[in-house]
Amino acid sequence: MPDRTVLSVTGSDRVSFLQGLITNNVPEDAGQIAYAALLTPQGKFIADFFVVSEDDRLLIDVAESHAATLFQRLNMYRLRADVKIEATELIVSRGLDTAPSGALTDPRSDALGWRLYGAEDLSEAVDWDAVRVSNAVPETGIELGPGTYILEAGFERLNGVDFKKGCFVGQEIVARTKHKTELRKGIVQVRIDGKASQGDDITKDGKAVGTLHTVSGDTGLAYLRFDRADGVLTAGEATLTRI
Repeated sequence: MPDRTVLSVTGSDRVSFLQGLITNNVPEDAGQIAYAALLTPQGKFIADFFVVSEDDRLLIDVAESHAATLFQRLNMYRLRADVKIEATELIVSRGLDTAPSGALTDPRSDALGWRLYGAEDLSEAVDWDAVRVSNAVPETGIELGPGTYILEAGFERLNGVDFKKGCFVGQEIVARTKHKTELRKGIVQVRIDGKASQGDDITKDGKAVGTLHTVSGDTGLAYLRFDRADGVLTAGEATLTRI
């Protein structure tokens, strides 16, 4: 997966350092993996990633497009903590069939197969967009952007946030969304009848109700306003219905 960067976090404070920042618990035992995100203090998305625990370090598997930003943000919070963050040469492999030795199950869903970190690419040929759409899994840079609130993107369902872990950056906003409000917007699956493309505005009766994101065949992922997005919708030259 050439679009991934793996960072290494070492030092005696590495677990406690990340634990106070990210949306999920940091795995402490070697061979464990967790899915999480780093947010702004206002609860908005900065980057999502996987955290892998090894004997003497933590690995952070992040989209290459967001690696520099994540690296900068983590170092901003480092202060006097005994932590060192640096890039590695590790390659991320993925697949759905029998997992090779050392591979870890994707913590978001069993339907997303395995991930492996090593010196060579052992990835299988998989239509990952089709897999993501069929399981309503958002992707960095497509469904997940700077203004995203993670609960609208399905992070709770995807095991990406733990409300019992204690403080993390943006926790107050996420907790308030969870406990005091009903989600009015979010990422959902839609059926597409006709021609539509990623980025098309979705309308109903001429009024904007959302945006179409990943398209795979006659289905896609869309960000919709739930109170306006019932019935038949329009995007590009296609009609859409929520699945």
